[in-house]
Amino acid sequence: MQLKAVILENFRSYRNRTVIPIDSLTAFVGKNEAGKSTILASLEIFFNSELIKPEKDDLSAGASTDVFTIGCIFGTDNELLVIDESATTTLKKEFLLNADGDLEVHKRYSVSAKPKAETFAIANHPTAFSKSLLLLKNSELKDELKKAKITDTTKKNSNVSMRQALWESVAQEFSIQEIPLDKEGAKEVHEQLKKYFPLYALFEADRTSRDDDDEAQNPMSYATKEAIRELEPKLNEIKNTIQQRVLDVAGRTLDKLREINPKIAGQLTPEFKEEPKWNSIFKFILRGDHDIPLNKRGSGVRRLILISFFRAEAERKQGLEKSPGIIYAIEEPETSQHPTNQRMLAEAFLSLSEKSGCQVLLTTHVPGFAGLLPVDSLRLVEDQEDGSKHVTSRDAEILSRIASSLGVLPYPDKLRLMVCVEGPNDIEMLKRISRKLHSEDPNIPDIASIPDIAILPLGGGTLSQWVQHNYLQKLGITELHIYDGGTETPRKYQKECDAVNARSDKSCAMLTAKNELENYLHHDLINQVFKIKLAPMGDMDDVPLLTAMEVHNSSGGKPWDGLDEEKRRKKESHVKSRLNTEVAELMTLSHLNEVDGKNELISWLKKIATHPD
Repeated sequence: MQLKAVILENFRSYRNRTVIPIDSLTAFVGKNEAGKSTILASLEIFFNSELIKPEKDDLSAGASTDVFTIGCIFGTDNELLVIDESATTTLKKEFLLNADGDLEVHKRYSVSAKPKAETFAIANHPTAFSKSLLLLKNSELKDELKKAKITDTTKKNSNVSMRQALWESVAQEFSIQEIPLDKEGAKEVHEQLKKYFPLYALFEADRTSRDDDDEAQNPMSYATKEAIRELEPKLNEIKNTIQQRVLDVAGRTLDKLREINPKIAGQLTPEFKEEPKWNSIFKFILRGDHDIPLNKRGSGVRRLILISFFRAEAERKQGLEKSPGIIYAIEEPETSQHPTNQRMLAEAFLSLSEKSGCQVLLTTHVPGFAGLLPVDSLRLVEDQEDGSKHVTSRDAEILSRIASSLGVLPYPDKLRLMVCVEGPNDIEMLKRISRKLHSEDPNIPDIASIPDIAILPLGGGTLSQWVQHNYLQKLGITELHIYDGGTETPRKYQKECDAVNARSDKSCAMLTAKNELENYLHHDLINQVFKIKLAPMGDMDDVPLLTAMEVHNSSGGKPWDGLDEEKRRKKESHVKSRLNTEVAELMTLSHLNEVDGKNELISWLKKIATHPD
């Protein structure tokens, strides 16, 4: 499941109901005390309530009620839920999706000494029965079957089958309803549903300085937690074996006690006080050179540990399609970092957010760091005159406001050229190929090492607005735009290219002669990385799509056409990311000469190194 939105009402500074859209990469930008960290804190309470617990002081000042709400909207793949170890169902069959076909879950906390959540699904639910069938016990469902005169015994195999039979027996009319997920019946669905929720890992801005503190421990702790989830069946087997052996010993002990004193033996019952806590078994400590503890190193070094963890975790997750997703939430990642390291962090977050099942949430009030991120990932958090919060996102207003008030790029006075591409994958490919080619021929520039350029992903959805409104003009930096040519006639982004080339500031734009950048990768390397046997593709073929189809079909199982659109999209996105990283890393001059007879790619790299001189 992927988080699509957060809903806050009466929670801290979010008194009015506020819906905050979330993407794969989402960065909350605003002044101090704007309410950025509050969003991340609310999700920690929703998913974990460990690092941050709900408190009565979380209720908004001046609230007209004593309840605050934290809600999440998830995009789903209509996950298969297994109830009672045998009956299977889906969220769609149980009518637990909202009007948009998403899963919307609200947790409401009544203010008390220790606020406790009540959990609801906001669902487009059948109205035919006075009470949702999800809330009926087994005996009550059987009574409903009798009333409906449904005598088919196969319909009584489980609560799931009885609900389906009853819903099918009546005319379907729906309304938006609140379904309590922690009540009888729905509780079983909720327990299964939680297994599909993404893990949520929050890295707060304020950290202690011990070498075993959360800043060092949390990355490894979450790696441990996910490993435990993957190995849960084996761990349960171990747990059951140990418990059985202990119970056998306890039973034999009581048998011997009965021979001595039956009365005392009768008062004793063997039981386990609590479930084993596997997470607490594994403790880590990180030490540097010469056995120097982590807390004796600079704060910037400690922060950079996150980069290594993100990269390693992203690579590990590539093969884990069925693992629950992870949401990484990082407060002020630019803290204590040199500008070079800030750029490295931004690139690491971009790369991580492109991986299947990964989402990254950030907060920052530093314009320079915000400028390193795609504009469509930015959310501007502001106070309104009435004291409420407003979160602006994904429209022309935010582009203009951030460009004028926060600046779009760090250190513009030190930049010679702004290279504008469509997205993070394009950045990865150009940097990796240029580095590899430079190692063979020093005359080909390694653009990642050129200090006076910056590469900005404009985002396909907002690219035309960037060009139309020329948001970068006030920075006075020459721009070089490289866009996918596409297969359309007229060509994709031809209008935007013409507009850039018509400027009088030496900015220029070009379209790829081929369909897109992935068409400049050699098919032998694609086959090598993905272990497939794909025939050479044409200049206008959709390389990520054809590769994803071949990877899927070669693994067996359901045919590609049998997958729903969301699963196909995720598989293609996963393949696209690997094409622009792993395959690009392997490209040599020999490979490039075979697929790029016009030497387009090398000409772009050389132009980046010299333009507009």
